[in-house]
Amino acid sequence: MTERSPAPGGLALVESLVNTLDIESGADALDTAEGRARFGLAEGDLDAARALREALRAALLAHAGHPPHRTVTPLGALLAAAPLIVAVDERDGAARLAPAAEGPLPSRVAAAVAEALVAGTWTRLKACEADTCHWAYYDRSPAGRSRWCSMQVCGARAKMRRYRAKGAP
Repeated sequence: MTERSPAPGGLALVESLVNTLDIESGADALDTAEGRARFGLAEGDLDAARALREALRAALLAHAGHPPHRTVTPLGALLAAAPLIVAVDERDGAARLAPAAEGPLPSRVAAAVAEALVAGTWTRLKACEADTCHWAYYDRSPAGRSRWCSMQVCGARAKMRRYRAKGAP
């Protein structure tokens, strides 16, 4: 968990959803009424929202070159039923993909992913490689090769483990 600035555009929604679960502590913001309200979720939407969250996490791990953390429903399958439309701004003629109906989380996520694909930012949203973390973060490094949500926490822990495994002098 880090103090990085949020992902740009609609990716902030994806990042925020993935980060509703703190893997290390087990705390799930979707367990609270406030956490569900942030995403417009009712109690009956929780299983689908959690499946979407973990499918997104698996995709973000793949962006960072890591295997999925566990078996999940493929993200494409979850977003296939999320209807999108081309919304055109009447003032300037700008077009964008938007959810066909306001509200459903999968449609908002699909629109955010589509926007990020067009902007070329989708693969910069990653999940931390630390097994106890997998926090979503936006990789702003010039080469796009960061591995941890925080160099000061997860990166330092990984480097210390490697150092100790070598058998420090």
